[in-house]
Amino acid sequence: MLSDKSRPVIEATLPLVGSRIGDITPKFYARLFAAHPELLDGLFSRSNQRNGSQQQALAGSIAAFATHLVNNPGTLPETVLSRIAHRHASLGITEPQYKVVYEHLFAAIAEDLAEVITPEIAEAWTEVYWLMADALIKLEKGLYAAQANGRMWAPWRVAAKTPAGVGSMTFTLEPADDTPITEALPGQYVSVKVQLPDGLRQVRQYSLSGEAGTSRSFTTKKDDGGEVSPVLHNNVQVGDILDISNPYGEITLKEGDGPVVLASAGIGCTPTASILRSLAETGSDRQVLVLHAESTLDSWALRGQMTDDVERLQGAELQLWLEQPVDGAKEGFMSLREVDLPADASLYLCGPLPFMKNIRNEAINAGIPATRIHYEVFGPDIWQAS
Repeated sequence: MLSDKSRPVIEATLPLVGSRIGDITPKFYARLFAAHPELLDGLFSRSNQRNGSQQQALAGSIAAFATHLVNNPGTLPETVLSRIAHRHASLGITEPQYKVVYEHLFAAIAEDLAEVITPEIAEAWTEVYWLMADALIKLEKGLYAAQANGRMWAPWRVAAKTPAGVGSMTFTLEPADDTPITEALPGQYVSVKVQLPDGLRQVRQYSLSGEAGTSRSFTTKKDDGGEVSPVLHNNVQVGDILDISNPYGEITLKEGDGPVVLASAGIGCTPTASILRSLAETGSDRQVLVLHAESTLDSWALRGQMTDDVERLQGAELQLWLEQPVDGAKEGFMSLREVDLPADASLYLCGPLPFMKNIRNEAINAGIPATRIHYEVFGPDIWQAS
């Protein structure tokens, strides 16, 4: 809870800090990596630093948290915090690292706002930071404690490497040692760590695309803009060992018997395919509506798996949108205005941010409450900052 002393200060300075945070965060990361270059080896994404998405994510989360504290006194933005905590836990973020971030972030703020910052302003924003950090530390400790083992990384052997549509590949893994395995939930993801050709280790999260439980398989798109996927596609072979994290992610299939709508675009079908597989494996009698958008039919990475699972479920229906349509598919981009959505449906979304923003808005306009719309974001979540 933000103190009465700090609230008017944050409210008064939020427009200024919010307008400058996008300039502050690059300075913060420059300071951070100058002091701790080791953080780029196996923790921070070098490609996300280059394209600016990491800076956007940090700026968006801080601005969203401060705005929530001002507009909703006495509460915390639990959904946003949970998403960040799962992402942090999948990377192995530790409590001492929050002190390191604080040191360099507030040095960057002091540098950028040197003409206007006062001890009172610095104190108020320090309170905001530690309210957010302490909430995340508590959540992350709980996530770590819930795992079947106390390890951040465990070795898994590549048992199969299977093409999955044009430009995509499915990796099936098996344990390479006796580390206890945490059962994954449908829709969760794991972090995968690889060594790049220049020797630097990099990490990327991938949704588990097949059965959950103690098995592990994920599907990657080679040209996803990062550095990890090309290494997996080009260099990793069957029999190789990969460092894999425990499963994380709060966007999982909720219990109940109501209708389920799974909407995805492109490689975003991986978590929805996992949820669909779990419904098929359990012989669910829930009404299931699967919506997918793709450029071409051949590009649909999990086409066989998803169509097979739809056929296995008596209450399932598939609707497909293609930019280059074939018989049975709709032309162009997905729109819920063309869909008869089931009453009381829960919607699960994954895909590019513009896609999810549009489908979420259409779903709300169609009468689905925001509390029943669940989405997975692999990148800055700025559009949901308010």
